[in-house]
Amino acid sequence: MKLLKCLIPIILVFFSLQSCSDSEDEIIPEEIIPTVSVSSAAISFDAVGGTSPLEIVSNSNWKINYTSTWCRPSIQASKGNVKVTITADANDKEEVRSETFTLSVTGMTDVVITITQKAKDPAVIIPDYINPDKTGMTNDALLLAAKMRLGWNLGNTMESCDATNAGETMWGNPMTSKKLIDAVKAGGFNVVRIPCAWSGYIEDAATHKIKESWLARVKEVVDYCVDNDMYVILNIHWDGGWLENNPTYDKQESVNVKQKALWKQIAIYFRDYDEHLLFAGTNEVHKDYNAPSTENLTVQMSYNQTFVDAVRATGGRNSWRNLVVQAYNTNIEYAVNYLKMPTDATANRLMSEVHFYDPYDFALQEDGTYKTQWGKPFAGGDVPSWGQEAWIDEAFGKMKTNFVNKGIPVVLGEYGAILRTSLSAELQAKHIEARNYYLNYVTKAAKNNGLIPVYWDNGNAGDKGFALFTRSTGNQVHADALRAIVTAVE
Repeated sequence: MKLLKCLIPIILVFFSLQSCSDSEDEIIPEEIIPTVSVSSAAISFDAVGGTSPLEIVSNSNWKINYTSTWCRPSIQASKGNVKVTITADANDKEEVRSETFTLSVTGMTDVVITITQKAKDPAVIIPDYINPDKTGMTNDALLLAAKMRLGWNLGNTMESCDATNAGETMWGNPMTSKKLIDAVKAGGFNVVRIPCAWSGYIEDAATHKIKESWLARVKEVVDYCVDNDMYVILNIHWDGGWLENNPTYDKQESVNVKQKALWKQIAIYFRDYDEHLLFAGTNEVHKDYNAPSTENLTVQMSYNQTFVDAVRATGGRNSWRNLVVQAYNTNIEYAVNYLKMPTDATANRLMSEVHFYDPYDFALQEDGTYKTQWGKPFAGGDVPSWGQEAWIDEAFGKMKTNFVNKGIPVVLGEYGAILRTSLSAELQAKHIEARNYYLNYVTKAAKNNGLIPVYWDNGNAGDKGFALFTRSTGNQVHADALRAIVTAVE
């Protein structure tokens, strides 16, 4: 009994200690307080739309609630810290718009994120007509022609196309660069004719609307020239033949509708340019290579009239702009015999245009019985039986008598002779010498008769080509031919 009495206190102490030990080992869960924050509670976008980052920092599950149709998060629900991308579509309305996202975490007040987007810029309405502006348009056709010393064609480039498609490099030349135009200026030219396609760049067949991107590209090339203090002749060239091949009554109405629509757009787009920019309405309009009928001439000259009327109707500097109209097939005989200048509300602001590749068997014929030499220095050699110096003097003299002397300048919009490189060494040397003599003579005869000579360069520096410059670099090629042309006007 004494032993039990002694043990009882010990046992009580043991259980007391054991009870304390159990109390110390018990784990009481720590209460988690949810947290959430965002890198920005206000996100703004430009009208074009785009993406913006949003960082979410949280220790809990979260969810983004939204109903917007124009902006959205890349992740709508997750847990913890996450980088979310907010995407906004382009705003096609001329008013600011906004949306709110709510970021929800259980047990917390929602975080509100405001998304705003700027309005689309108001459409710039360019008027079809503005009041006439003579600033920078001082010179009439004769005075301006006197400043246009020597020209060069950016051939087989901006006009590259087929019946339905178009592309600047479609005919094998590279994209036109400022380096090239700088080289042309340094080579001695102060006029650039830009043959141009338009039909293949129409984006709306019903209205004949030209793609803005093409107008901008043409402007870029025009600026290369104008920035060099050069004069530019911009035209509608072959363009798939919709106009050029159709001087007929059955096509007259539809072609004139398209001619008016295209020139209205071109004229408005380039309306603010000064007199360094000239427009040329067409190119070599012809039904075939026979003498034109009354129908052909009537319709062809209606295309010229539509061109002049369309440009003048836009006002501004176009009220005074010098315009270039073409003879049927740009043929000198047809110009002398048939060309009637369009009616123009602005006096003395029209020029005429012809082309010259005579004699054909020396200058342009690629196959068959072509000739490799030309002119008196090569008499008795491989020379054509026609089209020699006297022929050129007579042809250009007719243009002087019938146009220049009557106050209508003449643009010799294309001329030249192909280079033949597949000849024997002896013939090759004589051919090059004869070709240079021809280029010099034609250029000088044109200047002597008041014509503006514009050499045809198609970018081909090889056989049957016309190139004076390497298109990709601007380096001179066949510098002897270049000298023959340039020295004729010095």
